[in-house]
Amino acid sequence: MSRAPHAAFIKGLPISLASVDEVLADMGRAIQSRESGHYISITNTEAMYHGLRIPAQGAYIRGADFSLCDGVGVVAAGLAWGYHIRRLNGPVLQLECSRRGLSHGWRHFFYGGKEGVAEAMAARLKDQFPGLIVCGTYCPPFRELAAEEDEAVVRMINEARPDIVWVGLGLLKQERWIASHLGRIKAPWMVGVGASFDYLSGAIPWAPPMLRRLGLEWIFRLILQPRLRARRYWWSFVYVLEATAEGLVSGRFLRKPSAG
Repeated sequence: MSRAPHAAFIKGLPISLASVDEVLADMGRAIQSRESGHYISITNTEAMYHGLRIPAQGAYIRGADFSLCDGVGVVAAGLAWGYHIRRLNGPVLQLECSRRGLSHGWRHFFYGGKEGVAEAMAARLKDQFPGLIVCGTYCPPFRELAAEEDEAVVRMINEARPDIVWVGLGLLKQERWIASHLGRIKAPWMVGVGASFDYLSGAIPWAPPMLRRLGLEWIFRLILQPRLRARRYWWSFVYVLEATAEGLVSGRFLRKPSAG
């Protein structure tokens, strides 16, 4: 079960109702205490779809310290279950952590992305947040690492002493990587942020601010990457239909909506 202080449960999977300040405060507490083994799930409708069908994905979402809402589809499903859910996606969380961590010396490690993307993201974030500490980057090959290679990566990350390891491997792959490295990576936090690496590095355009505020990033992404996004958005559409219908039929939407 999620360790988040308060969460909405939609079809048995949690979505955090915490504010961004509550999330950052809890991250700061664990970092200051030099704890390890915490992680955050950035949870969109596709993640929820797979979480209901792939046991390991469902366990990952339920075990997260925070399962943060990524996308208007989760918000819509939440309303049908009687919840007002805040959106806090991967790129926004990275920017907020970069800003908050400046005065506390938070150390960031970027694992993932295509060749050169993590380095480009680090450079852009350092320009945006002078004094930001990026203690390392690594772009893994597009194949399964051998055991000795993986051990070398673990040593490299631990020797860099990061406070937050940002993982950009794409949905399901990054969640599997984080789950398999809990207890081995000694950082206080790991967060799978998927396309955040591409957006914050400038490799792929981020949706304009107005579309982001309206929750319409998905339209922008579909226009840019129609073949890649079409099947993924179908899974999301199925999840939203299922979750919304179940919430409405059960009458859960009739209760007073709750929020963090």
